[in-house]
Amino acid sequence: MKISSRFRSVAVAIIAAAAVSFASVAHADSGTIRFAIYKAAFFIGGSGGEGTLTFHGRRYPISVGGISGGLAFGASKTYFKGTVRHIRRARDVTGVYGAAGGGGALGKGAQVIVMTNDKGAQLELTGRQVGLQVNADLSGMSISLK
Repeated sequence: MKISSRFRSVAVAIIAAAAVSFASVAHADSGTIRFAIYKAAFFIGGSGGEGTLTFHGRRYPISVGGISGGLAFGASKTYFKGTVRHIRRARDVTGVYGAAGGGGALGKGAQVIVMTNDKGAQLELTGRQVGLQVNADLSGMSISLK
């Protein structure tokens, strides 16, 4: 059975593309992240804070900011810590992350959240919240390196 050179070329190209995409996923790494964020809301909310990304043994200072809209009121401070997955370099953590959720804190509370940015970086965070806050909203968070 004879295989045409065109078919062989296409097959080789498909195998090469699959190998490159598999290799790029395999080379993605993870780091840890910690930050404190202050949030205040009365239907429309704003938040801001700072923290540290640790990646390959180096620490990178980060800034965090965001807005939210929906049923939200109160003020709180949340200490987040967690893992950043699917990054190749520290700047892959930068970008806009979106989430929809709800929760509340009266004095103390806890949060768990998973978000992804446009570069594929995934944040898996747990947080402890202090303050008075009730929310059922859509929110966005931006992370940048300082």
